[in-house]
Amino acid sequence: MSAQTRDPSGSLTRQSLMVAGFCLLADTLAFSGEGSQVYPAVSYWCLLTGIALVDAALASSARLSGVVALAQAALAVAGALVLPGGSPLPDTNDAGMLIAAYRAGAWLNGLPAVLALLYLAAGSIGAGTLGGTTDLTEWRSILLSAVKEALLAWLVGRYTTARGAHIAELEQRAVRERESARQNLANAIAEDRSAIARDLHDVIAHHVSAIGVHAGAARLGLSVKQVSPVSTALAAVETSSRAALLDLRRLLDFLHDSPAEGARQPGLRDLDQLIQAVSAAGLETNVSVQGARQELEGSLDIAVYRVVQEMLTNALRHGDGHVDITLRYDTSRITVTAVNPIAASERLVEDSPHRGLEGISSRVGMFNGFVSYGPVPGEADWKISATFSMDGI
Repeated sequence: MSAQTRDPSGSLTRQSLMVAGFCLLADTLAFSGEGSQVYPAVSYWCLLTGIALVDAALASSARLSGVVALAQAALAVAGALVLPGGSPLPDTNDAGMLIAAYRAGAWLNGLPAVLALLYLAAGSIGAGTLGGTTDLTEWRSILLSAVKEALLAWLVGRYTTARGAHIAELEQRAVRERESARQNLANAIAEDRSAIARDLHDVIAHHVSAIGVHAGAARLGLSVKQVSPVSTALAAVETSSRAALLDLRRLLDFLHDSPAEGARQPGLRDLDQLIQAVSAAGLETNVSVQGARQELEGSLDIAVYRVVQEMLTNALRHGDGHVDITLRYDTSRITVTAVNPIAASERLVEDSPHRGLEGISSRVGMFNGFVSYGPVPGEADWKISATFSMDGI
């Protein structure tokens, strides 16, 4: 199928020309076969020229349908008036009368449509009455011809237009219903997001704030000159809780569709702050970059950051105090790898839920990537690698 869009107006013009052309051909062939034997030469050629003109006018603008109907009716009456006495009335412009009636019914409305019908009906009745038939007992046949040549075609035109308008109304109604359904879905999603944001604020923000307050109070209760692992851990808890609250507020703003001016989701540019936070919590982190750094598209940048964050969290919870993070940039993908020693207590744990790993797999899957993880063969290390596709950038 052609990729070019069809022009409706051009198609209508071509169809009008085809209809007018075939009407002209049908009427001229019918009239030339019978009219040449009935009419004198001058009348014959005048009528033949008239048939060509009024049938060609069937391809004119729709607003001229009434004028075309009047011309077709006048030609039919003229053919009957110049008919020699006693001669049978030949077919003059029967096809043109039918199409003119259809056009008038389809394209005209109100009084113009009714007048066009009256023109054509009067032309058909006049031609039948004047065309060599003076016996008015044939009025039934004359009226039946008027019905067939004018009224039926006119009614079909009215029906076609009404049907087209009905179909267009149904299509518009379907479009409105689809738009309404999309809007209702968007409103429902917005309401759900607002409800989720409220729940997150009421449940998580309260507890994280309490953790930070209690950690700060406990740290201040220690001797100012005393530097111990306890005070260091409490300071890390304070820092992590403040960072968590800031991140949570950003997420809540985005859920409410009302982010603060300049607010954004964290990305790889915030990786140093993330490393500092986990280092303060006691996780020694080494980050290396392979390949030329590339600016990542917004959603991909956020996803990579979140995956690194989850890798560091897993290493902090289940590792032995050290993790190596590698970011490798290739032409069409970026790979994040984390390797950390497995804590001795964790080596005995089996069948853990692995919800963090499921979250990583889900984020990577959205970018047509893949994840691999598991113990390093022959070593007491855990390795997880996540590869994101950058084809969409």
